[in-house]
Amino acid sequence: MRRPDDLRCGAGTPPAAAVVGVDIGGSKTAAGIVLADGSIIARAQILTPSAAGAAAVLDATAALIQRLLAEMPVELIGIGVGSAGVIDTDRGTVISSTDTFPGWAGIDLRSELASRTGVRVAVDNDVDTHALGELRAGAAREARNLVYIAVGTGVGAAIVHDRRLVSGSRHAAGEIGHLPTPLAGTRVCTCGVTGHLEAVAAGPAMVAHYTALSGTAVGGLPQVAAAADAGDPIAISVIREGGAALGQAIGGLLNVLDPDLVVIGGGVAQLGELWWDAVRTGIRTEAIPILRDTPVVAARLGTDAAILGAASLIWKEA
Repeated sequence: MRRPDDLRCGAGTPPAAAVVGVDIGGSKTAAGIVLADGSIIARAQILTPSAAGAAAVLDATAALIQRLLAEMPVELIGIGVGSAGVIDTDRGTVISSTDTFPGWAGIDLRSELASRTGVRVAVDNDVDTHALGELRAGAAREARNLVYIAVGTGVGAAIVHDRRLVSGSRHAAGEIGHLPTPLAGTRVCTCGVTGHLEAVAAGPAMVAHYTALSGTAVGGLPQVAAAADAGDPIAISVIREGGAALGQAIGGLLNVLDPDLVVIGGGVAQLGELWWDAVRTGIRTEAIPILRDTPVVAARLGTDAAILGAASLIWKEA
């Protein structure tokens, strides 16, 4: 990895100061070069080799960053990372993780990535960095108190009070994927416990449930969505059930937190109105009357939210 003083934009032109923001997710890892004004001037994405172990994920992430910098030389002042798992932001370590990331728990993510890149690294949870991005430039720009929900490979939340993240005493605030829900039945969560929200509402969980009920193996959630669009009653039921379970959990969060706004992002949130209707119905089932009309909207920035949010971890220290 080149050091910042080796990065040049051209003869006689001083390089722009920039941060690389990285989003390490269960299925994809995305990175972007971010300027101080929030402009993302280059982007790249790879599949996360999570099944190959932590070292493979770290090596692939470092290579992705190197590729970006080769295409767009800048004065690199640091790398901000949003990662799946419970993250100790003070130490830059992964405290715990589900079996989606074998060997990820216990990794000193900050030190490992810094040693591979030669620059300063700051680390936070990936859902938190998504929330920070939406706060800065997306659906939550006007919100002071926010619940951001990410529904994709897993299910998680970020809680924002007075535009500051609430991380909890042990950095585990927002792990709503591990709330119990009767709609999960006896299905086993990625954490190994039966009956959690993630076991019914996450994308892989819905795919697995559809396959088990229909006897038809599908390549992923888009195929389940296509089957639902074609009128497949099993696909329709699976999508409604996942949405309803999430909505009920959100209704409970509204009762506890009373936020200005709920923003939902992640691949599952792109399933369309069948899913969104189920989410809204679930919310109204659980939220007390005064909170039932709390705005619940789709995230606007996609992966860019996590890139912006991760980059802000460095910019706030610059």
